Amino acid sequence: MKPQLNETHDASLQSWVASANSGNTDFPIQNLPYGVFRRAGSDEQFRLGVAIGDQILDLAAARVVGIFTGLENKEFDKAILADKLNGLMNLSAASWSQLRLALSRALRLGASAQAALQHCLLAQSEAEYALPAQIGDYTDFYTSIHHATAIGKLLRPDNPLLPNYKWVPIGYHGRSSSIAVSGQEFRRPLGQTMPPGASTPVFGPAKRMDYEMEIGIFIGNGNALGEAISMQEAEQHVFGLCLLNDWSARDMQGWEYQPLGPFLAKNFASTISPWVVTIEALVPYRSAWSRDAADPQPLPYLESSDLRDSGAFDIQLEVLLQTAAMRSAGSAPERLSLSNFRHSYWTVSQLLTHHTVNGCNLRAGDLLGSGTQSGPQPEEAGSLMELTQGGKKTITLANGEQRLYLEDGDSIVMRGWASKDGAPRIGFGEVLGTLLPARRE
Repeated sequence: MKPQLNETHDASLQSWVASANSGNTDFPIQNLPYGVFRRAGSDEQFRLGVAIGDQILDLAAARVVGIFTGLENKEFDKAILADKLNGLMNLSAASWSQLRLALSRALRLGASAQAALQHCLLAQSEAEYALPAQIGDYTDFYTSIHHATAIGKLLRPDNPLLPNYKWVPIGYHGRSSSIAVSGQEFRRPLGQTMPPGASTPVFGPAKRMDYEMEIGIFIGNGNALGEAISMQEAEQHVFGLCLLNDWSARDMQGWEYQPLGPFLAKNFASTISPWVVTIEALVPYRSAWSRDAADPQPLPYLESSDLRDSGAFDIQLEVLLQTAAMRSAGSAPERLSLSNFRHSYWTVSQLLTHHTVNGCNLRAGDLLGSGTQSGPQPEEAGSLMELTQGGKKTITLANGEQRLYLEDGDSIVMRGWASKDGAPRIGFGEVLGTLLPARRE
């Protein structure tokens, strides 16, 4: 069962936090995403917060004010006072909804708790962030048929889309230890590559560095080993979504990915946004999901009664580049692409159900990556490998700089938001990462 529209989605709601009412904020009162923060430069303990306008509501401090009356028990208190979201994620979907309602009512214009809660706010400009959760396991999927086809044409021109793609959600188990929160800086990876025309590989820094615009899916309460989560139940186990940049070393990937998939080309860095937007907040922005009549339709275990009506999410996904020269000149990042998560060939619920159908147990804080999200048009490509057609088509920036792949000092900014007529725009904030030179051997 999916979350339903309720009073927290009312488009007319206003907050006593004035910046939440601006119309162009990512965080109006209808959003209320969760993160982990502390005062920048301090040695304070990281704690749970909710973004509202340009502020953060400290949940531990808000608990003292008493806005969670009726929700409090030993498990809830432990979750609210923690320094990661795992405890909160492990609560039931009903508890998540009750907490969202309590927060919405406390932050609305005219709320009796306003005076007390004023002291529980910290400006986002004064905060620093940690990973929202302790990520136990990370699985990366491959859900964009447009991306899979474009990359397949470059790697396997005679057989770009393998026959299993349209039948089964393709994924692989990734590395959680190198996932970091927005602001991550990492070195260009070293590894083996096979230069064009060569007969033996060489070792050195990767030359074809790329980004991947993805959606991250945080698991809430999990399932027992040996049990499965059905399509009807799947979204009761999804806490929320974030932005994910799953960096890639394309030349390393091309050499190593057969027969078992990517390894060193992918496990050196992944970056996520600090804010997790709940599934409930996204209810107004659901969209129909369809499968081309000429394609195989999902097997029965990957179907559900509401999949076709509202299985997809209408989330705009933007990628921007800021080079070192642009940063020095004070120039803003420049857009490279704009796509939408609704183009995904497989849905969030299908990924979760398929992941557990064999009895695999998921746990609170586990992260699923959607895979690179590319749309049907060339300008909607979610990676440089697609935009440059495998390094053959140069991208020229406004300042005259050119790119085929990322250069040292380049920063990638990703942003996401959902909007529709009759509903406020809600956003994910941004995820920022910067490529540094390779370490010297």
